Amino acid sequence: MLNVSHIMSQLTQMEAIGLEEMKVVRLMNRVDRKYLASVSQMEMLLERVGDSYYVQHVNGGAVAPYRTLYFDTDDLAMYTMHHNEKLNRQKLRVRTYRSTDTTFFEIKNKDNKGRTSKVRIPIDSRLFDNSLEIPEVSDFVNGNTSYPVTSLHACLENRFERITLVNKEMKERVTLDSGISFHNRATGRDRDISHLLVVEVKHEVGAPMSDIEKALHEMHILPRRMSKYCIGTALTDSSAKINRFKSKLLYIDGLRIK
Repeated sequence: MLNVSHIMSQLTQMEAIGLEEMKVVRLMNRVDRKYLASVSQMEMLLERVGDSYYVQHVNGGAVAPYRTLYFDTDDLAMYTMHHNEKLNRQKLRVRTYRSTDTTFFEIKNKDNKGRTSKVRIPIDSRLFDNSLEIPEVSDFVNGNTSYPVTSLHACLENRFERITLVNKEMKERVTLDSGISFHNRATGRDRDISHLLVVEVKHEVGAPMSDIEKALHEMHILPRRMSKYCIGTALTDSSAKINRFKSKLLYIDGLRIK
């Protein structure tokens, strides 16, 4: 079970870093690795690496709430491309960074070499639920995807909380996501996987194994891919193809007992 007060105490003891200072961490040719763990393992992980990392503070807090809404076609074309491991695929979403009350419409691209990039434009946070109706968003989507705005609809909403770390050398960024929940706007179904901790490590290609990666390996937590959109859709839409995600869904469910 997660000891929230202990986690907050651990974060308080770590050296803080602000958003402006974080801007110097530019990873132009980076590798991203995700690790899936039980949220109860966060305390041990922070104990092992706390002295080697700064923790990002936004408006005085180290835990930042996020809200995201994903878009897809009626036949879940983008979800299905990911499921079928097609390259040159995209995900479309609107995300609110609630600590700063900023909202962006974002397009994530994965090319045929497996590299991921993201383009985004800011929008009014009050238009989160109606972002596709904004002329600038319509132009943005039509100019950067092969999906006409008229073919898209809001599919999956998710919420989570994020802790962001950066190593003392300012050459690695780490995010710890927990409290993950989903609401499917098409089916009306809700699912909660708040027992899951998603750790994502980002550093330059060719960099040696970092302190947090060493700690994860010592804890027998190995890299595993995960898309919140795909897992959330698989959990909340019975019409979605899930064959390739079955083992991952079982693994995530099994983390409840750790």
